Amino acid sequence: MKPERRVDLDWISIIAFGMLILYHVGMLFVPWDYHVKSAHIEPGLAPAMLLLNPWRLSLLFLVSGAATRFMGQKAPPSALFRNRTARLLPPLVFGMLVIVPPQSYLQVVQKFGYAGSFADFYATHYLAFAPQFCDRGNCILMPTWNHLWFVAYLLVYTAILALLLAMAPRLIRGIERRLTPVLSGPLLLLLPALALVAYRIWLQPVFPQTNALIGDWYNHALYGTMFAFGYLFALDGGVAGATQRLRWPALTAAIIGYGAYMAWRTLGQNGVPSAEALAVLGRSAYGVFQWSAIIAILGFGRLWLRGDTPARRYLTDAVFPYYIVHQSAIILTAYWLRAADLPAAAEAAIVIAVTLASFALTYEIVRRVHWLRPLFGLKLLSPSVASAEQRLAARDLSGSPVTISADNR
Repeated sequence: MKPERRVDLDWISIIAFGMLILYHVGMLFVPWDYHVKSAHIEPGLAPAMLLLNPWRLSLLFLVSGAATRFMGQKAPPSALFRNRTARLLPPLVFGMLVIVPPQSYLQVVQKFGYAGSFADFYATHYLAFAPQFCDRGNCILMPTWNHLWFVAYLLVYTAILALLLAMAPRLIRGIERRLTPVLSGPLLLLLPALALVAYRIWLQPVFPQTNALIGDWYNHALYGTMFAFGYLFALDGGVAGATQRLRWPALTAAIIGYGAYMAWRTLGQNGVPSAEALAVLGRSAYGVFQWSAIIAILGFGRLWLRGDTPARRYLTDAVFPYYIVHQSAIILTAYWLRAADLPAAAEAAIVIAVTLASFALTYEIVRRVHWLRPLFGLKLLSPSVASAEQRLAARDLSGSPVTISADNR
């Protein structure tokens, strides 16, 4: 492993992806729209979901920006773009053609009463490259990337970054030099929060989130900022140290922001006449909670998640394949369980268990099949590294470490 590797960010990424899985299981049960729904709708679950929703994906983009910085630290922009494209584009295309279609099929079966077979749906509708299955003017455009929009956005942001590094490297380094001293102190908690508040007040009402890439300007402002922050400050000890020093103030601000945001939502849901006039306050509370939660997580993570283990090395490699398959596993299992008429808790537990089992099986197969690795975001391995991977998979019971070059992970 490279000495500058941020093990704490690896752990945070792993935990964040785990929370994403729980969030998507929760989407089966809350009243919000989702590809398929459980027969058990639990409105009381919404506050817990809203505790995760504002920051979960922003944190992943931030960590992805940091990973991009480590990946491109000693590589020219062209190599960074080629390497990132090789890791992201095959899973995106493969996912849209193979992993995502069952999600879309079950969605139209449940929501539109589609009675055809999956084969008919795939050939006739999914590959139509046109709007399909419309409801009050809202149509499903297929083929679609569904949850893999994250991969598409990450690829686009990396391409923009590589272009900037090639054409204006001094501009990026200048921004980094000027902002590092400013964000190495208490202003780290204030200035980015103000940017997120501004996005929420002025962009989000005009450009609601679509995950469709084109015209998704609120998402691009938010996630582009998070990606850029991760890239610019991944190597800076001053900013990292500031997250640790500010962890308790950040946690306090996050609790206050969440409480204020939930109070605003409650007023609106109860039809309080003055609730609309408080929109700016509610959106401001959202932005404060969003950024403060991220700083608190980074700060506590830097303090508590420094230890490296075989589990960290295994999961760091496995987390991207897990992400690719997780939503299809959740939706297929949930749809299959509808006929069983189980209690909500039992249904959720089975969905989580089956999803985790599908992760383990998928990764253990993919990591061993050379041609499958790129389709799930894993790098092709040289023979020597492949042999080391096999020894690692065998879990040396003697406890002796297996060293694998970070350049091949």
